[in-house]
Amino acid sequence: MAENEEIARLLADILSRWDDIGDSIDSVARLEAAKAEIFGPNGSLTLLFRQINKLPKEDRPEWGKRLNAARDALAAKIQAVGERLAEKDLESRLGETIDPTLGLTQEKLGYRHPLSQVRNRVVSIFKKMGFAVAEATELETEWACFDALQMPATHPARDAMDTFFLPNDFVCGNTQKRDDEHFILRTHCTSVQIRALLRGQLPLKIIAPGRVFRRDTVDATHSANFHQCDVIHVDRGISVADLKASIEFFLGEFFGADVQMRYRPSFFPFTEPSFEVDIRVPNMGKLSDTWIEIFGCGMIHPSVFKAVGVDVDIWSGQAWGIGIERIAMLVHGIDDIRHFYRNDFRFLRQFN
Repeated sequence: MAENEEIARLLADILSRWDDIGDSIDSVARLEAAKAEIFGPNGSLTLLFRQINKLPKEDRPEWGKRLNAARDALAAKIQAVGERLAEKDLESRLGETIDPTLGLTQEKLGYRHPLSQVRNRVVSIFKKMGFAVAEATELETEWACFDALQMPATHPARDAMDTFFLPNDFVCGNTQKRDDEHFILRTHCTSVQIRALLRGQLPLKIIAPGRVFRRDTVDATHSANFHQCDVIHVDRGISVADLKASIEFFLGEFFGADVQMRYRPSFFPFTEPSFEVDIRVPNMGKLSDTWIEIFGCGMIHPSVFKAVGVDVDIWSGQAWGIGIERIAMLVHGIDDIRHFYRNDFRFLRQFN
């Protein structure tokens, strides 16, 4: 009988002690320690189970049932404390109370913005032609964005590319500028051409997609920031024939084999000769019978090569710039560039 009384006393002590500490446990570490103290190899309840063998045979079944019931009750309390701690942790991370009675919300998968879709399609076509993707900083010097491209301070072409200037004492990492020039937000990705040529790693065959900035009044066809892809191919013996071959392959891949194209003489300070490229595409709605200007291009001007130390007697190259918004508006029949930036789900979901 002494063994029965001892086991009863120890069991009552375990249950009473858990009732005292159960609600005060405030961390997973403390819960695991309390659990080990009861159910571990040397835990108090484990030791009680071992003492059953000391009882008379007729008392063992009864005490086995009582200890099993106590074990189940303690396990349930420990599980409840664990759930309380888990919910508390989740609430602290989410910053709000969780209502477990609420049903699951329907998750919606995102998809790429229409401008990203067009950009990726453009890049994929040029990769077929062996072009690599190059990127550079959106913050540029006046020299790299204008002067090196045959647009000094007095050049009228700067009026069309009026941009955002930073204070003259602005510092940009290791990028150097002259004392008499400013850092600016780049107006075109052609500045990437200058950065790439300065490295002197020729031949060069890259496409440079990125965001550009101009101080334009926002309307249906203008934005203060938009996206371009500049194409640069420099090698020995590059000619207008190579330029036309690249353009015709790109337009055929992007708009289909039925696309018609024509070249008009034009002027850009950094190319000579220079051309505007027009296209006419069947099945483009009301624009099907209309010639549409798509982008400008030309052969890189010898003065641009000289500005970056490239020998014009050895190297020649082609360069052209593609407006991502312009192509996206043509392909999808969009009449207002501002739709791309308003984040209106009713508009964006059409391109899923």
